[in-house]
Amino acid sequence: MKNAKTKPGLPRILTTTVGSYPVPDWLAALPSEQAVIDATRVIFAIQRDAGIDLPTDGELYRFDVNHPDTNGMIEYFIRPMAGVSGEVGRSAADEFSRQSGMKFRRKPAGIVVGALGEGSLNLMGDCRRAADVAGGPFKFTVTSPYMLARTLLDRHYGSFEKLTLSLADVLAEQVRGLPCACVQVDEANIPGNPGDAPLAASAINRVLDAVDPSTERSVHFCFGNYGGQTIQKGSWRALTDFLNSLHTGHLVLELAHRPSSDINALKDIDAKIGLGIGVIDIKVNHVETADEVASRIEAVERKVGPGRVRWVHPDCGFWMLKRSIADAKMRALVAGRNKYLGIG
Repeated sequence: MKNAKTKPGLPRILTTTVGSYPVPDWLAALPSEQAVIDATRVIFAIQRDAGIDLPTDGELYRFDVNHPDTNGMIEYFIRPMAGVSGEVGRSAADEFSRQSGMKFRRKPAGIVVGALGEGSLNLMGDCRRAADVAGGPFKFTVTSPYMLARTLLDRHYGSFEKLTLSLADVLAEQVRGLPCACVQVDEANIPGNPGDAPLAASAINRVLDAVDPSTERSVHFCFGNYGGQTIQKGSWRALTDFLNSLHTGHLVLELAHRPSSDINALKDIDAKIGLGIGVIDIKVNHVETADEVASRIEAVERKVGPGRVRWVHPDCGFWMLKRSIADAKMRALVAGRNKYLGIG
């Protein structure tokens, strides 16, 4: 089954994970290509055993011990691209700190010194590797071009818009024909910068439009998960027009770690876009009960109407949690969905 959309026989609300999984100790101790493949196989099996309908590959091949706060979701995409230099000295770091709104980063992920190109970036290779051991449909994740642009020091384009759209064009070529059930674009910066919404939407849509029509498209939004901390201020209310402009099948929204008032904004999201709601808080070690998960689903559907919620998931990736906590939270996610729908 390639397509991740709801089919006869499946629950009307499906469970999924957002992306990352805690790096197993044995992989960190002795990393290798084969070890990554073995670990990916294990992580798919753990999710399927927990009852997750659409698992992710865990993003283990992206982890970088030198960038533990972001789990490689930036550098994995940036460093291989043509036109980007990783030689960031004092002057570049100082320049970046003066012009960037990303104050939590001490230096840019790279310096754009020429026209951007694929370089050695090969999402097809990584997606095929995951597909070989997935054991069924799975989701593949790609960081948003807008978020990537915010981490770079531009010394070539002279325009943030040109830089962002050039990144989008590179990623669009990368996502064509990926052998997965769903391609998800991850964006954790625009919630704190709603003024850039038109540019971010244009860039994200370039990527989404390149995904095969038979493949589900989703966009994940959160208010930051930098070392397990929220880094963006804002609300979903300021972003509803932006969300409605996306060429996506469903949204993957952080809600469990958000104020309950954020639920009100979901009523204004176009009915043609499926709602994916975060019902598992990944910024705390507390493992939710099935009752807690079910009540969070009920709270949303009470506001937006029955049948609008199509997916439930954690708020964000699991990478900063202990494996035992992440695994227990996945089981709670499935148990809470089942309880809400009266399954089992």
